[in-house]
Amino acid sequence: MVGLYDSVDSNLDLVLSFRESQSDDRRFYIYTATKTLHLRTSCKKERLAWIEALASTKKLLSLRRLNDPTDASLSTERLKKRLLEEGTSEVLVKDCEQIMLLEFSEIQGQLKILCEERSNLLENVRQLEAANIEVEASGVPKGEYQPTQEEITDLGRGKYCEWSTTESSDDFEKQELEEGSQDDEIYFFDTQDSFPKLTTQLEQMTECEIVRRKKLPDPAEKEKGVNLWSLIKDNIGKDLTRVCLPVYFNEPISSLQKCFEELEYSYLLDQAYYHGKEGNSLQRILNVAAFAVSGYASSEGRHCKPFNPLLGETYEADYPEKGVRFFSEKVSHHPTLIACHSEGKGWKFWGDSNIRTKFWGRSIQLDPVGVLTLEFDDGEIFQWSKVTTNIYNLIFGKVYCDHHGLMHIRGNRQYSCQLKFKEQSFLERNPRQVHGFVEDVSRKKHATLFGKWDDSMYYINGVVANVKPKDMSGANLLWKRSMPPVNLTRYNLTSFAITLNELTPGLQEKLPPTDSRLRPDQRHLENGEYDMANAEKLRLETRQRMSRKLQENGWQPQWFRKDSESGTYRYVGGYWEKREGCNWDGCPNIFGEVSQDINNSTSRP
Repeated sequence: MVGLYDSVDSNLDLVLSFRESQSDDRRFYIYTATKTLHLRTSCKKERLAWIEALASTKKLLSLRRLNDPTDASLSTERLKKRLLEEGTSEVLVKDCEQIMLLEFSEIQGQLKILCEERSNLLENVRQLEAANIEVEASGVPKGEYQPTQEEITDLGRGKYCEWSTTESSDDFEKQELEEGSQDDEIYFFDTQDSFPKLTTQLEQMTECEIVRRKKLPDPAEKEKGVNLWSLIKDNIGKDLTRVCLPVYFNEPISSLQKCFEELEYSYLLDQAYYHGKEGNSLQRILNVAAFAVSGYASSEGRHCKPFNPLLGETYEADYPEKGVRFFSEKVSHHPTLIACHSEGKGWKFWGDSNIRTKFWGRSIQLDPVGVLTLEFDDGEIFQWSKVTTNIYNLIFGKVYCDHHGLMHIRGNRQYSCQLKFKEQSFLERNPRQVHGFVEDVSRKKHATLFGKWDDSMYYINGVVANVKPKDMSGANLLWKRSMPPVNLTRYNLTSFAITLNELTPGLQEKLPPTDSRLRPDQRHLENGEYDMANAEKLRLETRQRMSRKLQENGWQPQWFRKDSESGTYRYVGGYWEKREGCNWDGCPNIFGEVSQDINNSTSRP
């Protein structure tokens, strides 16, 4: 970060002020000590993004009088002392301390990214001036006060820096243009042409301000219960693959969206990236292990099943506030396969999954098939497979799920990790336990991990066979589950899951016709329009039964291809580029009528 702020310091005397044009809602001006930069954006919204970014950059630069803000430290000594004085146990005090340090670490990471973005903005302005693309001799209008060098420095520090949108500034704009000599010509430079990368960054910064919903829409209808015994009786002797179960058994998200839900705690991968970058390989794999466990937390209390995607159905998730982009597609119907690809801060994550089911009368067993791969930008790779899931009490009693089995996280460098998800017994007093260790290539163990898949994970340096309460004083928190939302529904969706099917402003126009958010039965269920949801589900499942024929006729997924070596479906690219231009030619309308786009689907290479 020293280099970053040295770069910013070199620009402190560059931008004196900036101003929006009143006669053209796409134009704005940046005034430096020697130039006036005339810029024109593609739209009013883009100009607003520039002005907001410039304003916030000036505020950020006021921090230069302090040390690097990302080097700030947090002391918990006063809090620990106060809690101990109140009689709080040392174990709980340690827990509180670790939670605070984790939250502080995440804020530091976000601040670091913000500093880099704002520094890039100033650097681009400096390059624009250095390139001498503006022909005016001075950015200070005639008759205006000429600042001294000392005052220019103060201006750069934000002492006098401002921008104007008043009517008088519009007069000033006209005067400025009229005062150009006949030999001079005013050029307005297109921001997209001059700074394509920076314009994209500004758009992403604007998207970061998206306010996501906190609850599902209020139901339009009162939901009707379903008599399970009546459902079974009415379908005795029928082909169950042709039986359309009512939406009562579904939650309003698809399996494609469910895949992204497992990245709720992606900040663990961000932390793993930074630890590895700093040479701390042990902390890297500890955070990777915590991430692998955290994906199970949202399954607690979720008794409804997600919608089974149609062949070719897709889902995108662009969460700039988390620094994550995710994309998934249903690539096969027989067998059912879902492929996904995600990119974050210094890492990529991908895989495909299939589930083999076994029905045991009162319970169902789900055995995931497939390998998940995590690759960091420095070349370190980790791979693992998910453990077995059992859902109990399908007929009588309270439905609940349990995850059990061995998860082996294999690394291609120094460390690997083994985690055992303990199977819950009938009289288990402490269920959902996870225990494991980190070992190097020589099989030497370096750290012990323990916790619960629905709550939290800890680690202790060294080997501890059976962790006891006394060991907790030396334990370090890796991950803690987020609190559930205030507005709970019978679906028991997490706060993060509530946002997955949301159509935020302007999003629908950018989505392909295959995105899960546009699936009508799922949307009707979310809105509490149950009769319409059931009718649409029946219609789409009729269409779904044509999927086997589509595959037999040579259907291929649009965004993924099977890797010849690993056998895993890999993202081939191109989706986000198509999205930028809203060019969805060749994407079938899979949620339309049965007769629509079948020919397109079968003929697509």
